[in-house]
Amino acid sequence: MNEKQWTRWKAFIYLIYKITACWLPQSGFSRCSKSFRGFWIRRIIVSCGKNVNVERGASFTPLLEIGDNSGLGINCYVDGPVRIGNNVMMAPDIAIYTRNHRYERTDIPMREQGMTDFKPVKIGNDVWIGRRAIILPGVSIGDGCIIGAGAVVSRDIPAYTIAVGVPAKVVKDRSIIS
Repeated sequence: MNEKQWTRWKAFIYLIYKITACWLPQSGFSRCSKSFRGFWIRRIIVSCGKNVNVERGASFTPLLEIGDNSGLGINCYVDGPVRIGNNVMMAPDIAIYTRNHRYERTDIPMREQGMTDFKPVKIGNDVWIGRRAIILPGVSIGDGCIIGAGAVVSRDIPAYTIAVGVPAKVVKDRSIIS
């Protein structure tokens, strides 16, 4: 199979996922739905670890990499190249963006200027991301981080810290024993 055929095949598989598996009940209500979604996801994304759970309504691109025991919460949105480590917990409604609209020119409307290049997002191991957090292009979140609900992460977050707010700011270092 050449690259063009492979791309079409993946697009077809993703379409099947969006029509069927994406809308099955939450994993807590049905083991079958978790297995069924997992079956299709493994055939769509770049790499998929063991025991991955992608919840109902999650939207992602084939450029996703996700590690062991990690998951995407209900209605999460993941756009572009994103690498998610092992043991990552994501609450519902998280949005991860890897590109933005261009806005440099003032002589033409922004909507006609196209999009920026992809800036990959990296999420370390053992990370917990709270409900409705937004992660912007090019951000790295270190191992052991906690991102508060509703936070907008626009900068890198160091390992073993807690970040909250808009924009997200580090409020505690988890590596310091209290």
